[in-house]
Amino acid sequence: MKTLEPILAEHPFLKGIQPQYLQRLVGCATNVRFDTGQFVFQDDDPANHFYLLREGKVAIEVPVPGRGQVTIQTLGPGEVLGWSWLIPPYRWRFDARALEVTRAIALDGKCLRGKFEKDNGLGYELLKRFAPIIAQRVEATRIQLLDVYGVCS
Repeated sequence: MKTLEPILAEHPFLKGIQPQYLQRLVGCATNVRFDTGQFVFQDDDPANHFYLLREGKVAIEVPVPGRGQVTIQTLGPGEVLGWSWLIPPYRWRFDARALEVTRAIALDGKCLRGKFEKDNGLGYELLKRFAPIIAQRVEATRIQLLDVYGVCS
């Protein structure tokens, strides 16, 4: 039986992760597919997964009064979508919508949080990998919102 282990090992987000951590992640991973226009998640929904994008494109969007949905960032293959599963109360703070057919590996946040309790090393390893992504996404949001409100010209 084939597992997702080789696919996870090749994804840039997990490149070089220790084999024992990779094996623990496989138990929380599933293949997923989103059609063009389909929401991956929506603001204030429970955040129970993150996604390793393999094919396609996903827009991270936020509603802006008087402007409708504004795209904060567009993600594609090799990127990671979603970090709200890490931070209580585990709710999405944005919308994410597939711009084209998108294939990804979904990692179950509840499953992972349970594994972190038993293996702090795994939790620390993933947190080190997520911290730069969180910082980059917050900065992208700040820049986009400055532009939307006309602060940047």
